Amino acid sequence: MKLPTIDQIEQNQKVILRLDLDVPMSGGRIEDNSRLVKSIPTIRMLLGKMCKLVIVGHLGRPSFDGTLVSETSKQELSLKPVYLELMSLLEDGEDSIASVFVDDIENKEVIYEATENNQIVFLENLRFYKEEVEGKVEFLSHLSEIGNVFVNDALAVAHRKSASVLLYKMMPVFYGLGFSREIEKMAEFLLNPKRPVVLVLGGAKKDKLDHLSRLYKKVDLILIGGKLPIFMSEYPKYDNVIWAKLDSSQLDISKNSIDKFKEEIEKAETVILAGSMGMFEEEEHREGSRSIAEAITLSRATKIAAGGDTRASLGLMELEDKFDYICSGGGVALEFLANDGKLPAWDESFVNF
Repeated sequence: MKLPTIDQIEQNQKVILRLDLDVPMSGGRIEDNSRLVKSIPTIRMLLGKMCKLVIVGHLGRPSFDGTLVSETSKQELSLKPVYLELMSLLEDGEDSIASVFVDDIENKEVIYEATENNQIVFLENLRFYKEEVEGKVEFLSHLSEIGNVFVNDALAVAHRKSASVLLYKMMPVFYGLGFSREIEKMAEFLLNPKRPVVLVLGGAKKDKLDHLSRLYKKVDLILIGGKLPIFMSEYPKYDNVIWAKLDSSQLDISKNSIDKFKEEIEKAETVILAGSMGMFEEEEHREGSRSIAEAITLSRATKIAAGGDTRASLGLMELEDKFDYICSGGGVALEFLANDGKLPAWDESFVNF
């Protein structure tokens, strides 16, 4: 598979750059900046080509009062701290970079003037506007007039039909170093896996189950744990789907389910772990996550993990380096698998597996 990459961009371009800015925050402070660190090579390459960057992205899921974002969300989910952290990373030991944070992302004149006077223009949270989530790409048409090219380095939202993901429909598109590298890895590990393939679904995000009606056709067996079994009654029964039972705390899977899952994992040639089996952050609810992760690492199977929380749980248990591949986006990996390698983030006409 070949996506157009940033090394093909000419010098002195104005670039609309979509990044993964949805970092974990607490009390206005960033708890983990790894998503920002991941995009530093892409940013540095573009700056080395003397490009000017208009950086866009989102943080969290803002609430709305009617059609307008709530004042609470404006305060709690502003990207200003993310902007400051990114500039700190870029300027660490380097000369300062002329940059500015712009909170009025709809004002074409303000953004254009900012690009004239700065090398980096960082825009406020796109999800402060419903049009972003609704995928109304015309909402960002002014950015396509300001910029010469669009660069997508936001793998974690590649499965979303957000307006900023679809900007390639309005302007020439290239993909960041991290994005293109991960897509190639996903193609390598997920499109023609050794069978039987066992998918272990966990975590707390119910929207993972939206893929179930397609995923059950793509793999040999699906094992479902974490918080997801509480939603079992809302979904059809599939012969190759096993739902865990939860223990009395409802925060981990039961001992019987652990044993059943381990038995099935032993038969697999490929295992995909997407989510933890319980509240792994607390040791008293970590048994399911640890037992299943260890069973995967001890199996003969090709070992794949997907998602930030999955990586965090494996890191906590010191099992991260036992996996053959860890995809940074859980939702995007499931969509890629369920949809035979197709994602909303690109036009199929220039992608060839």
